[in-house]
Amino acid sequence: MKAKMRPWTGSWRWIMLVLLAWGTLLFYIGGHLVRDSEHPDRSSRELSKILAKLERLKQQNEDLRRMAESLRVPEGQVEVDPAAAGRLHSLEEQLIQAKEQINSIQRQPGDGPGKNQEVLRRKIENGVKELWYFVRSEIKKLGQVESAVLQRHIDSLLQDLGHQQRSIMTDLYYLSQADGAGEWREKEAKDLSELVQNRITYLQNPKDCSKAQKLVCNINKGCGYGCQLHHVVYCFMIAYGTRRTLILESQNWRYATGGWETVFRPVSETCSDRSGASTGHWSGEANDRNVQVVELPIVDSLHPRPPYLPLAIPEDLADRLHRLHGDPSVWWVSQFVKYLIRPQAWLEKEIQETTAKLGFKHPIIGVHVRRTDKVGTEAAFHPIEEYMVHVEDHFQHLARRMHVDKKRVYLATDDPALLQEAKAKYQDYEFISDNSISWSAGLHNRYTENSLRGVILDIHFLSQTNFLVCTFSSQVCRVAYEIMQTLHPDASSYFHSLDDIYYFGGQNAHNQIAIYPHQARNGEDIPLEPGDVIGVAGNHWDGYSKGINRKMGRTGLYPSYKVKEKVETVKYPTYPEADKLLHL
Repeated sequence: MKAKMRPWTGSWRWIMLVLLAWGTLLFYIGGHLVRDSEHPDRSSRELSKILAKLERLKQQNEDLRRMAESLRVPEGQVEVDPAAAGRLHSLEEQLIQAKEQINSIQRQPGDGPGKNQEVLRRKIENGVKELWYFVRSEIKKLGQVESAVLQRHIDSLLQDLGHQQRSIMTDLYYLSQADGAGEWREKEAKDLSELVQNRITYLQNPKDCSKAQKLVCNINKGCGYGCQLHHVVYCFMIAYGTRRTLILESQNWRYATGGWETVFRPVSETCSDRSGASTGHWSGEANDRNVQVVELPIVDSLHPRPPYLPLAIPEDLADRLHRLHGDPSVWWVSQFVKYLIRPQAWLEKEIQETTAKLGFKHPIIGVHVRRTDKVGTEAAFHPIEEYMVHVEDHFQHLARRMHVDKKRVYLATDDPALLQEAKAKYQDYEFISDNSISWSAGLHNRYTENSLRGVILDIHFLSQTNFLVCTFSSQVCRVAYEIMQTLHPDASSYFHSLDDIYYFGGQNAHNQIAIYPHQARNGEDIPLEPGDVIGVAGNHWDGYSKGINRKMGRTGLYPSYKVKEKVETVKYPTYPEADKLLHL
């Protein structure tokens, strides 16, 4: 449930809300720059640019303060909060300290940026986004006030603050690329992926299939393509964790009777036979050690549950992943997806021909609109206007980093009427879409080879876009997002979901850790103390998330920026034999 609108009583409080929100941003970034000065491998040039932006924000705060005075209601109705005034004063002191610290920073040679710097940079980026969600949400509520003068100020504020938010995010992007950091990321991402793909290939191609320990997974789970692919990923992760070769049974697949190998490359070149000296159903890793062939159920029926389920990552790669990627859990899932969806030659040709036919090229933003069976059951209805707000916002971001010759949108949907609606409403955009795919995605045509071709193409093109706007309640959208991670060093922020945060069906608990205290201000909030573990239910994209404080057992809302992800690590096998072959 979204947080209820808080009552406000005067123009002064409207403006103070904005002052304090952007003041918090100054405090947040300025304070972090001060505290992180012990990390000398930072680009002082890029940091100085960000500081200049913050100085301009401080000047805007002064302008807003003067505007607030001009709009202030008669004496006695609203009093200026002394604490707020003192807080703004302390922000100025923080900026002075930050400037002094930046001037003392000297970059030292090293192999890319340090882990602490990368984690902090992404934390600042996320903090800026969460603060923007909050400010935009609260300012939009002001639009209900019947005051033409105030409405004009609100519209102007949204434009100015949006411009400043994009400006800071752009500077943070260039900071991430400064002094060779971009090249380091490209190399590190390539090296990590090669390492994992080599380990998977080693596991999947035993020298003697008759003696190999095996894990059998049947693809025919009663759901759609995205769900079935994730089912196989879950099987693959457990196979990898238990050192078993995955045997994928896919004959009479509901999408293609010839099986998985008619579309994608075989999961093994040397071992596809499930035969063995002994066979049994999953009963736990320890209990199954003497069973050569283990059959795995769907994740909903898995018992006991091994530690290898998402969102856990391998312990031996954890430090490198935290340094490289904003969401290590998604990166880890993506490596199994990458191995599984290696296309057969005909599919690769089909992708190339369709790319040319559609005129697919960059820059382009992907929009996935799922209707039909999802609406009213698993997801709410979202009109095209909701998606396009975020499309336009990100094009404004892209325009600061590259030449945008045309605002292109790749539209994937199971609603054939949506393409014409989008073209009529947004004539300054070029919509790229294949309506035959939309027809094949309908409920009556979904489980056919033509439908399979369509969903694979949609997912491919969505993953190839510069940014993805969709609903993460859809498995198709989540698969596209996962594939994105294999195409960039870190694409964890290349999305906006209108509903859920990222999740993997059947995952273990998704927890966060409180890093700042929070006092509940109403019946919907929950209190936080640093170190509290929060089971997150979702992000409301308005500055607040919903979850349960596991220490207190209370469920409610809390500011999203006051927590960080709690990423679980697991002792996966390290496959030293495969690593040796990689370095030969």
